[in-house]
Amino acid sequence: MAKTKITNFDSLSLQEIDQDADLIPLMTPEDEEEINKENLPESLPILPLRNTVLFPGVVIPITAGRDASIKLINQANNDSKIIGVVSQKDEEVENPTAKDINRVGVVARILRVLKMPDGNTTVIIQGKKRFKIEEVVSEDPYLTATITEVPEARPATDNEEFSAIIDSIKELALQIIKGSPNIPSEASFAIKNIESASFLINFVSSNMNLSVEDKQKLLETNDLRERALATLRFMNVEFQKLELKNDIQSRVQSDMSQQQREYFLHQQMKTIQEELGGVSHEDEIEEMRQRARKKKWQEPIQKHFEKELSKMQRMNPQVAEYSIQRNYLDLFLDLPWNEFSKDKFDLKRARKILDRDHYGLEDVKRRIIEYLAVLKLRNDMKSPILCLYGPPGVGKTSLGKSVAEALGREYVRISLGGLRDEAEIRGHRKTYIGAMPGRIIQSLKKAGTSNPVFVLDEIDKLSIGNAGDPSSALLEVLDPEQNSEFHDNFLEMGFDLSKVMFIATANNLGTIQPALRDRMEIINVTGYTIEEKVEIARQHLLPKQLKEHGMTKENLKIAKPQLEKIVEGYTRESGVRGLEKQIAKMVRHAAKNIAMEEDYNIKVSNEDIIEVLGSPKLERDKYENNEVAGVVTGLAWTQVGGDILFIESILSKGKGNLNITGNLGKVMKESATIAMEYIKANADELGLDPGVFEKYNVHIHVPEGATPKDGPSAGITMLTSLVSLFTQRKVKKSIAMTGEITLRGKVLPVGGLKEKILAAKRAKIKEIILCKENERDVKEIKEEYLKGLTFHFVNEMSEVIDIAITGQKVKNAKKL
Repeated sequence: MAKTKITNFDSLSLQEIDQDADLIPLMTPEDEEEINKENLPESLPILPLRNTVLFPGVVIPITAGRDASIKLINQANNDSKIIGVVSQKDEEVENPTAKDINRVGVVARILRVLKMPDGNTTVIIQGKKRFKIEEVVSEDPYLTATITEVPEARPATDNEEFSAIIDSIKELALQIIKGSPNIPSEASFAIKNIESASFLINFVSSNMNLSVEDKQKLLETNDLRERALATLRFMNVEFQKLELKNDIQSRVQSDMSQQQREYFLHQQMKTIQEELGGVSHEDEIEEMRQRARKKKWQEPIQKHFEKELSKMQRMNPQVAEYSIQRNYLDLFLDLPWNEFSKDKFDLKRARKILDRDHYGLEDVKRRIIEYLAVLKLRNDMKSPILCLYGPPGVGKTSLGKSVAEALGREYVRISLGGLRDEAEIRGHRKTYIGAMPGRIIQSLKKAGTSNPVFVLDEIDKLSIGNAGDPSSALLEVLDPEQNSEFHDNFLEMGFDLSKVMFIATANNLGTIQPALRDRMEIINVTGYTIEEKVEIARQHLLPKQLKEHGMTKENLKIAKPQLEKIVEGYTRESGVRGLEKQIAKMVRHAAKNIAMEEDYNIKVSNEDIIEVLGSPKLERDKYENNEVAGVVTGLAWTQVGGDILFIESILSKGKGNLNITGNLGKVMKESATIAMEYIKANADELGLDPGVFEKYNVHIHVPEGATPKDGPSAGITMLTSLVSLFTQRKVKKSIAMTGEITLRGKVLPVGGLKEKILAAKRAKIKEIILCKENERDVKEIKEEYLKGLTFHFVNEMSEVIDIAITGQKVKNAKKL
């Protein structure tokens, strides 16, 4: 039920008449009968109400604020005092038109117009009969419309069901008045004295806390019994809310009295503890204040800390919020605000440290030194964030550690693999139970300085979960223009990350969010060559494993040839993790023999390797002969380094179908189709009979069918294989090739050349065919890797055929 007061017309809600008012909102059955006999005029001025609905027989006060409404009231008051009242569909509309008002309203009589001291006009009106707007005839100066009466279907006077509904409404209304502190007790007197059933329904409907839409639906219900049932339903809901509210208030009051009692007891306990020599609440706060005086804080941070400390001082130490506030202030005091370690920009020393810790990776080390040189000259950290990208086990994470040592900074590492909660980066709001700062702030607290080297490991393995997207939260961390004010939800203040040196690591760039990738400078850390792996094993891995197993270099020696055998026969990877595991097996075998006082070879032989590690499992493909038509050696790049592969093709009688097998991807299959079509289009130049393509089926296969293969770089290899097949001529001995082809006969450049060339060298290849544009890439590779190799750089597919295909027929050549 609504509270009794008069409100402004522009924010109307239906009100009861104040107990001191002259008008009492009650209507007798005689008044109702008299109203029912009155005839409605054909047209009426229409007064729209913002946020309430007038019901027949009900008296309400309103304050007019709009000019059109004041004009309408004044003119009607001087005339017939009869107006039409309707509710607006949207209370925000300032000047409603015909489309903004409901069609069903109530004819009202102006009972009194009062001029208020503030200059507003208050009018008291009483509802008469319901009407429906037929047509709005005028909108200036106010709405005027033609109307028709809406008849009401009433149950018979002796209808027992209806009487029971009315009794229930009256009884429930009295219970609501009794239970609500906002409704005066005089309202129960009014309810008891209402004799008319229809007026009781209208009076209660008018005074309930309902939305305009719900009240309008009640008004538009023509059947009085249905309206009574709907009113009773709404009253039941309101009564249940009232009971719940009163129950909560009584419980809160009880809890408060209990809390006050506990407070006094705790105060007594605190006094006893102080007498016994315990740490008091005030001593704890004073200790924090002393720590704060030693911090290098700026004024806004100092003010925020003082404010939060005062809040803690006012808290009861026994409440749960006290410990949260204490943890918050402890974090504030532990964070390294404006505390920096001094950088050592000795680039020669940095180069020595990088060379000491990492063999090879010349391009990467050169790029890091360049990066440090720029920092030395600019003397700030607003530069691109480095992202070391490459296969597993190549030393990306340890590079970050070496950079930290070279600069003399603290080293911090966060593993982001599998992180799926944004709060892990930004922290939780401290209002939550178990709230903690994000990992960035926690790591800075652990580092103790505001400028550590921060390694974000496995940044490509972030995943989106129900708790947000952590990669999006990292956008602010890794943007040099934004991270000077990094906002942690727990800290509730900006923390300057601009002096932190971030180094991210990733295995796969494709899974990194584009906006995040754009904020980082990508440095490709390629895999190691066999020669580099042997040196890494000799200089780093073997000494490390000997130390970890309690042995010295006098207990076990593995020469370079044996290390190379382990690399080639037992590992297939870009990095050296698998190699380290194999060396660990060799060291453990020696450790067992020493512990059991058994004889063993200190200098490891090939036979010892086979005895400990078993037969070689991963011997690489070796070059095969060129005695068979259609078999050509190609070069491939894989995540574990370069490799050679063979393209095989064969002819069988048929109708010219092309079959391609070997677990190939879409791009590689397209390369085979392009090569086939090029040969068909240039059959005359190649000396082929065009009819041969209709008589034979062609089958192309790439061995190791279990291994997925894709990419365009096998294009020229497939072309050479098919030309050899159709001409039945030998392919040049000890030659390999890689390059993409087009239908126009062009050869396009490909990537991964360093790995491919090393693979060719291992397979005893003597000549390599490459695209002319790849010549610049070959020049960047060390001379020692190119010794014994001859390169042919081509632009056209016809050049490939001239170089690769000999004039000599293969053995047992087919006659096509």
